[in-house]
Amino acid sequence: MGITPRAFERLAQAGITVPTPIQAQAIPHALAGKDVMGLAQTGTGKTAAFALPLIHALETSGAKAGPKAVRSLILAPTRELANQIADAITSLAIGAKLKVGVVFGGASIFAQTKRLSRGTDILVATPGRLMDLLDRRALTLDAAEFLILDEADQMLDMGFLHALRQIAPLLPAKRQTMLFSATMPKQMAEVAATFLKNPVRIETARPGIAADKITQSVHFVEQGTKPRLLRDLLNAHPGERALIFARTKHGAERMMTQLVRDGYPAGSIHGDKRQRERQRTLDDFRSGHILVLVATDVAARGIDVPDVRYVYNFDLPNVAENYVHRIGRTARAGNDGAAVALCAPHEMDDFVAIERTLGTTIPVGSGTPWRTGTGPAQKKKSRGRRPPQGGFSSGRPPSKHGGNRERRPRRAA
Repeated sequence: MGITPRAFERLAQAGITVPTPIQAQAIPHALAGKDVMGLAQTGTGKTAAFALPLIHALETSGAKAGPKAVRSLILAPTRELANQIADAITSLAIGAKLKVGVVFGGASIFAQTKRLSRGTDILVATPGRLMDLLDRRALTLDAAEFLILDEADQMLDMGFLHALRQIAPLLPAKRQTMLFSATMPKQMAEVAATFLKNPVRIETARPGIAADKITQSVHFVEQGTKPRLLRDLLNAHPGERALIFARTKHGAERMMTQLVRDGYPAGSIHGDKRQRERQRTLDDFRSGHILVLVATDVAARGIDVPDVRYVYNFDLPNVAENYVHRIGRTARAGNDGAAVALCAPHEMDDFVAIERTLGTTIPVGSGTPWRTGTGPAQKKKSRGRRPPQGGFSSGRPPSKHGGNRERRPRRAA
């Protein structure tokens, strides 16, 4: 594909010898200097698909970053994903003498400003913190030759479109841009038109399709029965890593606390936790110190632990595309995985939307499908009443504008 011998040696040392489909198709176009729009499932190697051409171009140019200058910018929606990308690039760029930096909210902006003052070859950033640093004139983007938008659909879902519009004019018109996403929402066309010029579109799987190696199932249960069923499912595979999704921050924390009381090695990550706490919990999950991780959608993007065997949707997402992102945390790096959904009566409409997005029928593990059309109607009829609580239930089905759903930031990640 045109990769330099030195880069090939780094890949071999990392145990990477065969490219994934997204890598095989994207890397040659990226090395040729073309703009790329890549659509692929999560866990298919998108990071290396843009990192290898980027490292190759920066290493062979011989240029150096001046004070406060950024030679290439990578935007990611969450702190965890930004850290993950920076770590991956650092390992792939060993010996390349490139300065790799990462900035995101929740960390000291003064320390970040100091590091940026020396110049950066590759900067990985969340849009909110990048805007804060630009407001402080801590860096300049007029020398950025490369721009990469990773998990662009999640950035739109988190409300970063306004920030992206502000960042675009600060970049040189003559640059190479790559955009990678797992799904293709309607607003993506605007982002593509703003940032990309005559891009090569690469689609290794239809957006919204789950990875082939994920075995899916659904259990139709009452909300109050979910905690007991979840314990039974966890007990069926002791010693295996499991990721559990809750819809709210408070529900995730309550679930984790109860699991720990019941003797499970569990932790949680969500928007109310400080970055240091979230990183420590992720490190414990990767090392096996904890085997059960409870997370919310916003906090979970960027979890890249290859041996997560099970993903449990304790609460179904009310955005169907998020289901694909959730279960994409398993069956990574060529491994097999299982995704189990627990569907209460008030979630039946969400479940139908998920199957419609997938374009397939999810096999039933237990129970009988609930009658559709009960979600919104049930909320109106039972206003002020909570569904049955049991153990670590996440509480009432939240409305679109209320409840205790995790608040998605507009400016800071």
